[in-house]
Amino acid sequence: MCLGYDARMVLTMGKIPHSGDDRLHDLPSRAEAEAHVQRIMQQSRSSFSAGMACLPPDRRRAMHALYAFCRVVDDIADSESLSADEKLRQLALWDDRIIHLGHGQATEAITVALRPHVADFDLRMNDFHDIIAGMRMDAITTLCAPDAATLDLYCDRVASAVGRISVRIFGDRSADADQVAYHLGRALQLTNILRDLAEDAARGRLYLPRDLLLDYGIPPSPTDALTHPQLPLVCTKLAKRAGGHFLQAEQAAARCDKTAMRPARLMGTYYAAILEKLRKHGWKNIHDRVSLSPLEKIWLTCQCALAA
Repeated sequence: MCLGYDARMVLTMGKIPHSGDDRLHDLPSRAEAEAHVQRIMQQSRSSFSAGMACLPPDRRRAMHALYAFCRVVDDIADSESLSADEKLRQLALWDDRIIHLGHGQATEAITVALRPHVADFDLRMNDFHDIIAGMRMDAITTLCAPDAATLDLYCDRVASAVGRISVRIFGDRSADADQVAYHLGRALQLTNILRDLAEDAARGRLYLPRDLLLDYGIPPSPTDALTHPQLPLVCTKLAKRAGGHFLQAEQAAARCDKTAMRPARLMGTYYAAILEKLRKHGWKNIHDRVSLSPLEKIWLTCQCALAA
């Protein structure tokens, strides 16, 4: 994943020394921490904020803080300027911060922003640790044609774990809501993998599953796989898996609180449309990035609103 925010900025916010030892005093106020979160979102130039506009203010602030956390730890994993050891050190520091957060202690700006929402929405610390573990998978090694179990674990950590936190913030703590997170997270991550083939290959990464590549006689390496004539067949098959997860997420969402699932449904609608575009393009030119235009997003948002 590549989210593009310089995570090292967080080490200078909230009086945290560069040695990595967090201080439990002289922290930013909640307002200052939330302003820091907003700066992270603005610098990312993501459409995420618009997608969360339908949430009440407290839930929207919680999602913004979660987004900032995910973006910062993702940036550590993707950094080209940090050594592997330094990436692991910084991710371990975030594990410590989440442990403190679970005990009601904030140690820097993002956890200051997250702290009031942990009790309000009964957020589980294990989900935050899972996200960090997913980032560690990228930081420790360059994932290249993982086996099916490793790919599924990766998707669970970097996407479904985010969903497990999100659905609670949205307002549904049920087992069905966790099923939405399970399937939608995998659907979104597989769509990202299919969309970002060229970008990932430039980093030496290839997230396409090894079993599918070998089934079609494709060498499990970024250079060989992305120029292989059978690549579209592999991508089409993986897209079918993603489509199955979108369908199961939709079925689980139908058993959940309708209002709470509105942001999840909107995100699913956006990404399902991207997946359909990818299918139509056929992965013949993987360097052409597929995305939704502003008008398409407006149209899909209106469709979701009418269906609600």
